[in-house]
Amino acid sequence: MTRARRGLREMRGFIFDLDGCVWTGDVLVPGAADVLALLRSQGRALTFLTNNSRARAATMQAKLERLGVQAATDEVLTPLEILGRVIDSHVGPASRVLAIGGPELEAAVVDGGHHLVPVSKYRDAQAVVVGNDFEFSYERLTAAARAVAGGAAFLTPNLDPRLPVEGDDFLPGCGAIVEAVAAAGCVRPLVVGKPEPPLIELALARMQLEPAEAAMVGDSVDSDIRGARRVGLTAVLLAPKGALDGVAHYMVKSMAQLKRLVETYNP
Repeated sequence: MTRARRGLREMRGFIFDLDGCVWTGDVLVPGAADVLALLRSQGRALTFLTNNSRARAATMQAKLERLGVQAATDEVLTPLEILGRVIDSHVGPASRVLAIGGPELEAAVVDGGHHLVPVSKYRDAQAVVVGNDFEFSYERLTAAARAVAGGAAFLTPNLDPRLPVEGDDFLPGCGAIVEAVAAAGCVRPLVVGKPEPPLIELALARMQLEPAEAAMVGDSVDSDIRGARRVGLTAVLLAPKGALDGVAHYMVKSMAQLKRLVETYNP
């Protein structure tokens, strides 16, 4: 474990990844509820920041509550919360968008002021947004790849290759589908979520904290740890198997170990 600029007991706020960190599938990570309750009792700010491409904040907040974790909707962030404004800034308002993903991704596009384009009309798309699509097909791959090859902007909530689930297993993640489109279209996407800064910076703004006052806890080096370091946060890697990464400020093997590191609050 390498020392961060400030110890974890001095952090005024914590940003937690969800999938693989707070829960796996529909099961809480052992010790997660205890450390979160402790941080709340200490008066520290909390944000739950997930790269999930299929759910918006209200859906994630409801799941937290269902699993027994206290959270307000404005304490939860997903890339879908900023998707509309990212399309605005990179393509323009009221853009025509081919959305490859779940219903909440489509709703985020529409609520952001944009218009959905059906797969059959892919040539009309000004932007293509690719999320984790449980009904992904060769037809959808063809439409998305042809659209981005033809000049449509290519965006994705994340490049995470796997989605952790119960039993130390996984499902193919958003990144697996994105890479298929990227390979066929010969275009790399713009990433909306972690490790890019905007979503993390929004979390800090909501907590009214500076980067030096907060830590991010996650299980992914590529999205959580590198994202935290880009913004200037203290990075805490949850690595139950003890894999070394050389990037995180702290590495913990369990939430119980993290709890011991934050038991004393010294603001």
